[in-house]
Amino acid sequence: MAAPSAEGAAEPVRFARVVVDSRLPQLDRLFEYRVPPSLAGERGGVVPGVRVRVPLRGDRQATGWVVEVADAREWDGEVADVEQVVSPVPVLQPEVWALARAVADRAAGGAADVLRVAIPGRQARVEKQWLAQERPPLPPLPERDVAEQPLPGLVEARRRVAVECAGGVAQVDAPGEPGGAAWIGRWAIDLASLMRQAVERGEQAIAVVPDHRDQRQLRIALTAALGAERVVELDARQKNPERYRAFLRCLDGDPVAIIGPRSAVYAPAARLGLLVVWEDGDPLLSEPLAPWVHARDAALVRQAQAGSALVLAGHSRSSEAERLVELGFLEHERVGAHRVRVLPAALADDGRRIPASAFAAARTAIAERPVLVQVARPGHAPGLRCGDCGARARCTTCGGPLGQRSRGSAPACRLCGRLAASWRCQSCRGQRLVEVGRGSVRIAEELGRAFPGVPVVVADGEHERLALDGKPRLVVATRGAEPIADGGYGAVLLLDGDALLALEGLRVAEEAVRQWATARALAADGAAVVLAGVAGTVATAITGDTTVPFARAELAERRALRFPPAVRTASVVGHPDAVADALAALAEVEHLDVLGPVPAPAGIVKGSREGELERAIARFPYADGARVAGIARGRVLAAAARPRKPGAPARLRIRFDDPEPFDGL
Repeated sequence: MAAPSAEGAAEPVRFARVVVDSRLPQLDRLFEYRVPPSLAGERGGVVPGVRVRVPLRGDRQATGWVVEVADAREWDGEVADVEQVVSPVPVLQPEVWALARAVADRAAGGAADVLRVAIPGRQARVEKQWLAQERPPLPPLPERDVAEQPLPGLVEARRRVAVECAGGVAQVDAPGEPGGAAWIGRWAIDLASLMRQAVERGEQAIAVVPDHRDQRQLRIALTAALGAERVVELDARQKNPERYRAFLRCLDGDPVAIIGPRSAVYAPAARLGLLVVWEDGDPLLSEPLAPWVHARDAALVRQAQAGSALVLAGHSRSSEAERLVELGFLEHERVGAHRVRVLPAALADDGRRIPASAFAAARTAIAERPVLVQVARPGHAPGLRCGDCGARARCTTCGGPLGQRSRGSAPACRLCGRLAASWRCQSCRGQRLVEVGRGSVRIAEELGRAFPGVPVVVADGEHERLALDGKPRLVVATRGAEPIADGGYGAVLLLDGDALLALEGLRVAEEAVRQWATARALAADGAAVVLAGVAGTVATAITGDTTVPFARAELAERRALRFPPAVRTASVVGHPDAVADALAALAEVEHLDVLGPVPAPAGIVKGSREGELERAIARFPYADGARVAGIARGRVLAAAARPRKPGAPARLRIRFDDPEPFDGL
């Protein structure tokens, strides 16, 4: 059917295929709509990538993105018209759609859930400015010493490497920082040099980092290597207009470096030359929203689609990266040199948290440089217990553990923050609380008495510090909150190692090594690093020159136990009948085995109660992943089609590569 034009000639009718922005699994497919003549045309019309508003069943409407526009229709039934073009900007680029569809299929999820993470919300004013502005040519790249380039030819050869960065800090030019210079990790300088290889070839480079601390360092290094005009930050911490402006900057297609947290892996980059994931073992890179795709997995899919170079880098080797090295998918590389003295130290017989050798190292270094003391927990007393019966003190509202933020402060819940000034023990009705453990604030107080006249700085979740000058001081920091000191720390004391390794979880030892290696990297060349209260293979991973043997041993142990990442897993959670139905369907996969089902914890699915749901863990080889995902998606769709009461938990949820069931191992 054709519509008459103003001159009387028939215009061809075109059809748009749209992915609807909906969380419902039933709507995870392309819907076909007719493009009315009023919305046809390249400027302001329905073209691939634009946001549109479309009708659904009845009077319902939804927004979505146009994936493609065709001259012929595929749907034989009635086809409705596109209601409105919300934005003329093609925000859904072909490479992003291909990536979203692929990672969603791999995780048995919906593509719209991925696109919701990948594409920020529209800001009309910013969009109008971007459409109207003239884009001047980019300035030439700053000159640099070619001898400083690590892994030369990496981008040109499209290599895939696992890089272990040695550590250390260095000073670079930073016009936006006080004094025009800044101290950052050498890893950031190395990654910036790698990303420059892609920009020099006229391509884009994407770097994914765990948090804003790493992002700041990499931004400073990239600005020095490329100039501020070629650095684009995509971050959920940005204000909405700022983030949308950065996203539109990516659409320009210029050779730029794009950096940000886990969502940056979906940044639009049609000519992707390099994809970097920093510290791929960091839990922050795991997406907390459905379909729960880890940034590393999304990067592996995108590299295969784009044919770009790929770098998984860190101060330590994750077991996932080591598996890829053993398979021959990644090459092993080590970059840089960092000369420090790592000394294991046993705790004193009297139970003191700081051994004598650590005190000696701190006293020697504090005369000239700052000293870093890494501790496990923030606050004054991380835990409290009943002074009468010894029971753990818990919040009467949510059941979370109670703690003290500072000396003399009222006990408060570490989960919900509610004060417990009138607390009473649920076991014996006692009211006397006893402190358990030492937090960052308490250790800072003790060190202040042990080092009179030396300034003591606390850096944790409540006292954020990104950088410090190189003056002598003690810096007590929780893991992941360590600031960078100008010139590096004169000594690094890694405390509470025994308490950290006493936690339960499959990745406890691997995470401890990663956090210790990160702190060790902040030491100045020649500094002493003291690891207190830890022995065995975990201590060897830090005291040795490389963490690769530890990662190799971890992977071998998990392979023997059939634990991830040696195999893939999927947690099947839902009502007992839905779980049984899903497991029966998955039984068709030959090499799949099931753990459970067992009663699922309360709240594992929103609205669920104790004993209402069950959970089972399916384990299967990577080669069977596509088949398992297809079966799982079918069972989720079947369960979603059944009616349920408002507010009731979903009948079935299947999460691939779910780390939560293994946290208590």
